[in-house]
Amino acid sequence: MASLHQFSVIKGSKVLMVGAGGIGCELLKTLALSGFQDIHIIDMDTIEVSNLNRQFLFRQSHVGQSKARVARDAVLKFRPEISITPYHANVKDPNFDVDFYKQFNVVLNGLDNLDARRHVNRLCLAADVPLVESGTTGFLGQVTVHVKGKTECYECQPKPAPKTYPVCTITSTPSKFVHCIVWAKELLFAKLFGDKNQENDLNVRSGDAASSSNHVEDVFERRNDEDIDQYGRRIYDHVFGYNIEMALSNEETWKNRNRPKPIYIRDSLHDEPTQQNGNVEKNGGTNDPSSVSAMASLGMKNPQDIWSLKENSKIFLEALKLFFLKREKEVGNLTFDKDDQLAVEFVTAAANIRASSFGIPLHSLFEAKGIAGNIVHAVATTNAIIAGLIVIEAIKVLQNDTKRYRMTYCLEHPSRKMLLMPVEPFEPNKSCYVCSETPLLLEINTHRSKLSEIIEKIVKPKLGMSAPIIMHGAEVLYETGDDLDEDLLASYAAVVDKVLSELNSPITGGSMLTVSDLYQELRCSINIKHREEFDEEKEPDGMVLSGWSQASVENDGNKSVDHNAGSTSESLTVETGKDSEEEIVPGKKRKLYEVSEDVTPSDAQEVRANKKLEVLDEDDDIVMLDGEDFGISKKKIQSQQP
Repeated sequence: MASLHQFSVIKGSKVLMVGAGGIGCELLKTLALSGFQDIHIIDMDTIEVSNLNRQFLFRQSHVGQSKARVARDAVLKFRPEISITPYHANVKDPNFDVDFYKQFNVVLNGLDNLDARRHVNRLCLAADVPLVESGTTGFLGQVTVHVKGKTECYECQPKPAPKTYPVCTITSTPSKFVHCIVWAKELLFAKLFGDKNQENDLNVRSGDAASSSNHVEDVFERRNDEDIDQYGRRIYDHVFGYNIEMALSNEETWKNRNRPKPIYIRDSLHDEPTQQNGNVEKNGGTNDPSSVSAMASLGMKNPQDIWSLKENSKIFLEALKLFFLKREKEVGNLTFDKDDQLAVEFVTAAANIRASSFGIPLHSLFEAKGIAGNIVHAVATTNAIIAGLIVIEAIKVLQNDTKRYRMTYCLEHPSRKMLLMPVEPFEPNKSCYVCSETPLLLEINTHRSKLSEIIEKIVKPKLGMSAPIIMHGAEVLYETGDDLDEDLLASYAAVVDKVLSELNSPITGGSMLTVSDLYQELRCSINIKHREEFDEEKEPDGMVLSGWSQASVENDGNKSVDHNAGSTSESLTVETGKDSEEEIVPGKKRKLYEVSEDVTPSDAQEVRANKKLEVLDEDDDIVMLDGEDFGISKKKIQSQQP
């Protein structure tokens, strides 16, 4: 039973929730039923049909409405006496600054992307407000507690990077179905229905660009005398036939690989007239573009069927035709959306035809949609468990019960008869550039590189700063802001385009840059080390950042490895979909009792089998008593009296 003191602490607290999705719906309900009286929610998303199976506060009639507002209204129906303040906005909006965060006693995260998590972590540190982080992926989940100066911050340990695939693998040597999906989604779909001016390797795979320049220029342009069926057939023959023929001309590539088979429309449809392919009128009665379907036109119903090459070819041609006949106004501005039925059909068919060419097993539309949308199918029970654990930790934080803080990991399979693994938090990582202000090291050719390259390749993507100020000594080299006058902006524009060593205050080996973000109140130092040469294949950025925390992600095939050194290969990135509240990938093993973002349960169980465990107290905290350390040395936080 909760004590009177606990009830008093809960009732008098002011809580900020970030995210009103799978975890957020469960969390808001649990907070309300636990006695919390003043709750604020930030979420920029609107409700989609795909949310309804697990985000139980929403109904079909709510589709298209603000998640934060609908969640508030739903909970007030059974707890009308409490205050819930919704914000239908991006958590990174300038309005949500440090002063905004300071009004809360604790912040509870239920986010679905790394960038927003990092942003909230930094503002909580700046405002000195405790943060309870969380995430789920299928049956897996975790809740972690982050208190400034007492525990590690969210960025003290490496986090999973988005999956990347080398462009050469995607365009030339796919070996897995996911490679075909990325090709169909990121290259072909984007080329046909997105910005046609974008450059990619779809136009031609010939090594002799000069001899085929006319072909490259015209291939994706629809000719004046060409109807949509002729256009579709020509595109089909080009990407599945001609491009494969050109790839095969490079004998060196196929010495140790299976050679692909060019596929032309005459092979897959045996000259069957595409004019009789489908019944477009079956889509004629709808005013909703997203409901147009090639499957409906062709009388195909089951998304779990695996289509033959002939069926995939028909879907490909029919989907392309429907885009130009039913959604012509959107062509040129489209991006792939997993909730767009026609887009999913087109990508599935294109990926399957390419897979057939390379001898890769075909997949159903249901499977392809999961891969293309990066969907990890959510489990409502996991979200409910994690939401309960968040509230338990929030109450401990509000009571300043440091001794009882726990990071808890939800496992898919029991370990020692437990599905929940509680772990004592750890002290801040002294090498963390976010909470410990440890300098970073940037190796760069100061005689060739410009400041703009540091901003676009390092400061924004790797350090996650949205409003950076860069200083060299006392001189401001660059800053952003709505209140800057035009002359100042022009002067900064001139500076960023200069080579580092040619600036008024030259940046050379041994220089130190100070980079700050006003919104996040984050400041870090970057030591510059001059380096003449870089490996174009392994270090295409022409610079390497050391000391920042991002997990190593190894890829199959021609591996593109993103290490903590921070150089990225030329690659295509696959982002985590919104159906996953957290991305848990294998990586560097931490101590035995930790099952976190960088260790999967299977990894932990493999290690656990050979280690000795002991339960310390009634909270079932687990420690490793003997055996080797896995390369991360940490100390438990010492209990502190209030």
